Amino acid sequence: MSFFGRFRTPVYQNTGSTARDHLASERTYLSWLRTGLGFIALGIAIERFNQLDLTSLLSNPAAESITPAHRNTAQDEKQKEKEHLLVGALLGTGGGSICYGTTRYFSNMRMLEKGLFKPAYFGAAALSICVAGLAGAVYVEALREKRKRK
Repeated sequence: MSFFGRFRTPVYQNTGSTARDHLASERTYLSWLRTGLGFIALGIAIERFNQLDLTSLLSNPAAESITPAHRNTAQDEKQKEKEHLLVGALLGTGGGSICYGTTRYFSNMRMLEKGLFKPAYFGAAALSICVAGLAGAVYVEALREKRKRK
């Protein structure tokens, strides 16, 4: 019990909006955590989905005579590299959201103890830029693939 005794949470008088402020800060932290976990789950799902051999699952029995050697391996490798890049970006964005939310939560807690508050501009802006960048990159890549098929 002595180990956990070091991590005691301070107790404050519930005057004014002290409790509301701390609870709002906690809810904001949980939102950052959910956002990060969502990005991580999406990255893991994409990685797991890409491990499936969809050509054999969707092909008809007559097409089973095509051996894996006849497939375009160079194109498959390029596609795998793009998928790994997307998964890495999603995992990085998710991990970054969790790290930022955690540091922001403890920073807010210290500031609220002093009766101060500092709005977060950069965290929300950075997450917006990351999401817009990921969405734009996926959209551009989808357009390139569509043009290649024509």
